[in-house]
Amino acid sequence: MSPMTWTPDQIPDLTGKRMLVTGVTSGIGTQTAWELAARGAEVVLAARSRAKLALTRAQIEEAVPGARLHDLLVDLSEMSSVRRAADQARDLGPLDVLVNNAGVMAPPYTRTGDNFELTLATNHFGPFLLTGLLMDQLAASGRGRVVTVASQAHRMARRAPLTDPRRQVGRYSRWNAYAESKLANLLTMFELDRRLRAAGTPVISVAAHPGYAATELMGAGRAAGGERRGAILQGVFQLFGQPPSMGAWPTLMAATAALPGSTYVGPDSFVQLRGNPKNVGATRLARDPVVAAQLWDLSERATGIVYP
Repeated sequence: MSPMTWTPDQIPDLTGKRMLVTGVTSGIGTQTAWELAARGAEVVLAARSRAKLALTRAQIEEAVPGARLHDLLVDLSEMSSVRRAADQARDLGPLDVLVNNAGVMAPPYTRTGDNFELTLATNHFGPFLLTGLLMDQLAASGRGRVVTVASQAHRMARRAPLTDPRRQVGRYSRWNAYAESKLANLLTMFELDRRLRAAGTPVISVAAHPGYAATELMGAGRAAGGERRGAILQGVFQLFGQPPSMGAWPTLMAATAALPGSTYVGPDSFVQLRGNPKNVGATRLARDPVVAAQLWDLSERATGIVYP
């Protein structure tokens, strides 16, 4: 093994750190929360199902005796739920790390209670609002960090989701919607880091993608089916997928390693399907500051938050 290769063995002692992870009831989210708790972090377990959250908490407590855990119910597709969860999280005090992990992959066309398309609401607007509402707590830690879990699917997006989010424009494709939501994740990650640096806020913004991991999210993508793009994704997954335990490594590196802002972490194999995590690149569109600023303005208007 190269001395430059990152593994979870390099995660430092996290005692005294408070970290919030969304989407902890399956796959990468569960593994991320478990690893952080095992290293001594106080972990806020955020998910939308009370029953699944209780099960995940019990599993972590069994594996990590004495783990310091908190439950936080939140449905990221509903902005009122995000606001309620942020209000509850404020009582915990400063946050060292926020891991925006929760997401959906290519569900059927659905409008949320806010009249947003479900994929964009869950994968982008919800995390955007939650991050903004928790920013003061992240800054209060003295060296906060926002980790966005993105995807190689951002490379399939030909444009950012800049149209009115409360009305459907043109023919709907669930895989295009997913790709655009993951592009939105990266555009926002880079723009957030630019704004944090400009404001002198002691928080950095980074991102990670798991490659192709055998998670429930991938199963949901298979169930969506019916479109050529989905079939291609699933075919690649079946050939090259890796287990959630290793799929969580890029997220863990992004959350705990000494990295500069705007770092994007992914697997080190050919086309980043699997392997040990390292710094990787994103598409030119994902790094476009003009498009990012446009998306940022649209997101603030849509969610009703203005970042400090």
